[in-house]
Order: sequence, then C-alpha cells, then structure tokens
Amino acid sequence: MKKGVSRAFADADRLALFIDIDGTLLGIAPTPDAVQVPPKLVEVLERLVLGLDGAVALLTGRRIADADRLLSPLKLIAAGVHGTELRSQRNGAISMLAPPVSPGFVQAVNRIGELSPGILVEQKGAGMAVHYRNAPETTQLVIAELNRIVSNDAYDVTLRRGRKVIEALPRGFSKATALTWLAERPPFKGRLPIMIGDDVGDESALQLAEKLGGLGLRVAGEHFSRAEADFDGSDSVRAWLADLAARFEEATRPAPLPTPPTA
Repeated sequence: MKKGVSRAFADADRLALFIDIDGTLLGIAPTPDAVQVPPKLVEVLERLVLGLDGAVALLTGRRIADADRLLSPLKLIAAGVHGTELRSQRNGAISMLAPPVSPGFVQAVNRIGELSPGILVEQKGAGMAVHYRNAPETTQLVIAELNRIVSNDAYDVTLRRGRKVIEALPRGFSKATALTWLAERPPFKGRLPIMIGDDVGDESALQLAEKLGGLGLRVAGEHFSRAEADFDGSDSVRAWLADLAARFEEATRPAPLPTPPTA
C-alpha cells in the first residue's frame, strides 16, 4: 500500500470519505445485479459514519436507489449516475439534478441490446449504460452504434467508457461536480477529502480531491495498474476502511482506570 494511504490516518480528525461502489467497495461482477455485498461491509460503513460525524458519501455510477438496495438498511449521503442524482442528507430525499433522457434516446439505445444476447442495456434516469462484458466481441460495434446515436443533435449527451461499459450521460455532470458540491457543505466542509475509485468515471473526482489538498486513492483493476494504484482491489479497500473505523473507535474509547495501589 502506498505512502498516501498511511498519511490519511494522520489526518483522520478532519477526514471526509468519498467512495465509489463497483470495483472499489465491491468487486466487479458479470452484471450489475450480480455483485456480492460482504456481510461486514454495512457494519463498517455505519462505524465510519459515526467516526467521521457523518462525512461519508458514495459517488457512484449507479442510481442511488440501487445503492440503497445493495447496502440496506443504510441510506448514506450519495451522488448517483455520475452526479446527476444527489442525496445531501443521510436518509433524505433524492434530488434529480438533470432531466431524464428522452424516450427517443432510450428506444434507440435499447436497440443495441438486440445485437447480442450478451449486451445489457441499463436505463439510469438521466443516463444510460451499455454493458458488453458478456459480449466482448461486440465492443467496436457498440461504440459505433452509440456514436451514431449521440451524433443526433437532439440528444445532448456525452459518452464515457468504463470497465466493459459505455455510459451516455448529460453534459456538465461528473463525480467531480458532485464532490465539489458536497465538499462545500456540512458535514464535509473544512475536512480533508479522500476519494477512492477504480475507473475512468472516478478520475475527475480523484484529481479534484488531490487539488483540494486531500488524497485520490486508486484501486487496481482493468483501468489502474497495480504499479499506479494504492489498493490491490476491493478486498484491500474494505480492509483499509475497517482499519480506519477501528482507529476512530480506539481514539474515542475512554482510557482505563489506573490500577489502585496495593496496600
């Protein structure tokens, strides 16, 4: 693990965590619904929220409702679909910051799913994702079809590649825009931003955290090599988070009473 990860512990009293889900908190699965949530993860996240006075947020490409389902009963502060959805308070309402994609765009992208049974098209409200992990031979075809669709001026979207997925998202939104908004407000304001992510969509927020004087911690996988990453994979991210939670608890634990002198 790199030196920057250890440094985060030294600044724990003013730390704020911003965490991606897929490939970071959880391992990558063949489909989004097939991810496995380790039994202790929800407990660790709850302990971190308590230890950081609430300064924990999820920055994910998933919809916030999907993140809630995975991490039930937790409903953390979160930005979903790359900043187009926002929940600014724990257990609060979800705000849509961008309008949903048009029915015509949904229909056009859905047709890509008909090209191969291994292609999965996911509707995300303000965006759409085309997963081709189970049909890698269609990569160039998927890219060409999406480029053809977004060339229509009626669809004000941009394409972003991820780990065996291409997402169509509204312009002007990203995980960095979400981190910027949250970092200026309680409980994050004045704290050191630590962003943890593994993919192209996380890069803007990783770089912003560093620009703000915090840390951008990268997870090795299909995007970041082990040489440039701070974590070997989602297992090591979860272990680090559990260690961090334990350190918070140790710091707040009352000191034991001194042993009375013997007569």
